[in-house]
Amino acid sequence: MIDTGKVDVIGVRVDAVDYGAAVTRIIDAAIEQRPYRVSALAVHGVMTGVDDPEHLTRLNAFDLITPDGQPVRWAMNWLHGTALSDRVYGPDLTLAVCRAAVEHDLGVYFHGSTPDTLEHLVRRLPTLVPGIRVVGTSPSTFGTSTSLELDELAATIRDTGAAICFVGLGCPRQEVFVYENAERLSMPCLAVGAAFDFHAGLAEEPPAWVQRAGLQWAQRLMHDPRRLWRRYLILNPRYVGRVVSQRIGRYRSPSEQPPPHIGFS
Repeated sequence: MIDTGKVDVIGVRVDAVDYGAAVTRIIDAAIEQRPYRVSALAVHGVMTGVDDPEHLTRLNAFDLITPDGQPVRWAMNWLHGTALSDRVYGPDLTLAVCRAAVEHDLGVYFHGSTPDTLEHLVRRLPTLVPGIRVVGTSPSTFGTSTSLELDELAATIRDTGAAICFVGLGCPRQEVFVYENAERLSMPCLAVGAAFDFHAGLAEEPPAWVQRAGLQWAQRLMHDPRRLWRRYLILNPRYVGRVVSQRIGRYRSPSEQPPPHIGFS
């Protein structure tokens, strides 16, 4: 296993880990019933921290941030010599954690997305992970919740006997939820985004060669250009420019600021 600690990628501290180390850390926290904040970040996720000092504070408080995108892994290798041979991709990490949960007889919970997606996910997941115990689900409200409402949601999740909570609210909403609610839940909370749609069979993952080449963004852009053009055609070059600046010693990381309570659910 590879687990050599966090490294700075344009201000966001990302963990140099492989799947084995990431899963071990998550399962250990689940067995010990302690809060553990996890997210898998690609370029867009990293840039949400770069562009928002309050959100940067959230991200850098996470216990585990994995390099979800190849360009993040490449930056870690180039800037810090981490020698990672693969990324730790959110959908694959989800399945790996679910398989380990089966081995340890741990129940899992899914929060976010829509009732239809969750229904498909619960029906299909046992074919991907035989023996999985999905002890509960709850869809997103697609809004904000009060502290009392979040307390009630946390109590509902805990009462199912869940040991791990997967969160799919989209970036950065899901990271806000995990940051604000992991302590309430006293369990690992994983922000895994598109994993819900992929494993529900409602979205198709790109071919392996596209993923290896770091071109998932291009396929997504072609499928939804009106919604995603700004994210990829503006954010990606900005990301590259900042990584190059960090490499030559001219990049100054943004200052962190205390984040306000938002209460996404």
